[in-house]
Amino acid sequence: MRKIQRSESNLFEREDQLARLENLGDSLTRLNKAIQWESFRGKLEEVFPVEIGPQGGRPRKDPVMMFKVLVLQRLYNLGDHEMEFQLADRASFLRFSGCRSIRDIPDEKTIWLFREQIKQAGLIDELFDGYKAGLAKAGLIVNEGILVDASIVEAPRQRNNREENQLIKDGQTPEEWKDKPAKNRQKDKDARWTQKHGKNHYGYKDHVKADEKSKLIIDYQVTPASEHDSQSVPELIGEQDRGQSLHADSAYVGPTIEEHLKSHGVKNQVHEKGARNRPLTEEQKARNTEKSRTRARVEHIFGQMTMQLKGISIRTIGLDRASVQIGLMNLVYNMVRSEYLVRNQGIRMSLQYVRQ
Repeated sequence: MRKIQRSESNLFEREDQLARLENLGDSLTRLNKAIQWESFRGKLEEVFPVEIGPQGGRPRKDPVMMFKVLVLQRLYNLGDHEMEFQLADRASFLRFSGCRSIRDIPDEKTIWLFREQIKQAGLIDELFDGYKAGLAKAGLIVNEGILVDASIVEAPRQRNNREENQLIKDGQTPEEWKDKPAKNRQKDKDARWTQKHGKNHYGYKDHVKADEKSKLIIDYQVTPASEHDSQSVPELIGEQDRGQSLHADSAYVGPTIEEHLKSHGVKNQVHEKGARNRPLTEEQKARNTEKSRTRARVEHIFGQMTMQLKGISIRTIGLDRASVQIGLMNLVYNMVRSEYLVRNQGIRMSLQYVRQ
């Protein structure tokens, strides 16, 4: 029997592989080309200078490369170990990240540490705001209407008893945990339980304010999941929104919100809500139907996150780390959305971070 001849690998095999991926419509290639990643360098190097230590050790990993690793990780909703594995396994991941060889790939501890340093430096808000400023400069954020909504972000569920949960809810730490520091570190004392559509959920909430026309996220707030959706309005809506209309579902109905919107010159287009003894009239129902055509656009945002970012969930413990992960999720959503807008409109431009 004749053996099938296999082509030998050569120096150009990887280039051929990547070229074929691009011809097949690799979404990572499109995103990589659309964003000017070097525009983030100045801000990143304020926190992560690339330097060799006094003992002549290895230099730190390039901060832009590490930032792109976090973007990849959020795009595919991967844990640190899985991210390291996929970088080593997938040529498209290696190219997107900017790793020149297998030796450049950060291990899972390095990935965790980089994200932890972003948390400690309070950098995620600056990265989000800088990219948002770039989107505004490019004319993608048009400020002709506001959408507000919130989504539950699932976190790892804790196996606590009722007494422990009550102490946590009261802002206290169970005595047993105090004697076991390792166990205490693994307990999330910020995440909360909530119910939605009759189902229990545990974690946090991502409250977003989005541009009505582009569906790009303008601002966000992270809270425990038990926080009511409407509580974010004073934080998200302000003087910068004067003259615009706000669309939101009936969870945002109430005199406090109505007064806040009025005081900032924002037109109230929140869905009207009936009561037990005061059901909605046919006229109110008709107005809600008309409002829904615009309000539904914010639901598309969370739907796209679920599909494109492989789910709205995190693996971290504590509000500070959750804020980094959720902020990164919102930033990566904006990156993917803005790449689509530019490509769909046939605009030739490089999306970038703009220093504030």
